[in-house]
Amino acid sequence: MNDVIPKTKAVKPAILAPHSDSNLESYERKFHPMQDDSIPFRNMSTAESKRKSIRRLIKKLNVKYSTRYQRTPEDTYCNVYSFDYCFHCNVYLPTVWWTDEAIERLEKGEDVQPIFNETVMPIYSSAIHDWFLKWGECYGWNRMTDLTKLQEKVTEEGGVGIICAKRKIVGLSGHIVPIVPETEKKKAFREDGKVIYPLQSQAGKLNYNYFARIRRDWWNHPRYSSHVFYYHD
Repeated sequence: MNDVIPKTKAVKPAILAPHSDSNLESYERKFHPMQDDSIPFRNMSTAESKRKSIRRLIKKLNVKYSTRYQRTPEDTYCNVYSFDYCFHCNVYLPTVWWTDEAIERLEKGEDVQPIFNETVMPIYSSAIHDWFLKWGECYGWNRMTDLTKLQEKVTEEGGVGIICAKRKIVGLSGHIVPIVPETEKKKAFREDGKVIYPLQSQAGKLNYNYFARIRRDWWNHPRYSSHVFYYHD
């Protein structure tokens, strides 16, 4: 894999306005943040408050059953769930991203507004993989290679972890999954103290509020050309 050289200066995040039609029981407006005051945000006060609020968030989003994340004959929604999870953890992950023209204007200092299918376009998991390499550092994401250290940071600090894999065949879906803090009952799978499969939460062909060993090291499947691990405080 040839890593893309990170940008040295971030442009403002591309985020559409929350929309009342964007909610857990609808397929509508998936690229908009949800307008639902009952969905908790991560409490940033302490590591413990972060962990507890993330558990409440996973329970509320309920990816296993919420309509918003259920697969359709046309698509699956790993990127939508990962965006919602990160958004409510107070971390930026794009679900839409600026067009090249919009970035040029932003870098010139223009005040460009996110307008769907005009200045911003949907971004899917394979493209998010490349976005991490080019832009992730600008938005506080730190690339990691050691799953044990990554899971420890997520659990001990109440941080946000991500696994993102890029599909070999251009145009086909990759996959993106949050790594989540362990609980008393939900644990990463370890061998000799080393994390082999971190504790994850996902939307996809199958949806899981929590899983570790079920899908094993899915990111190493031959369908993917590359994968990255990232952490955000």
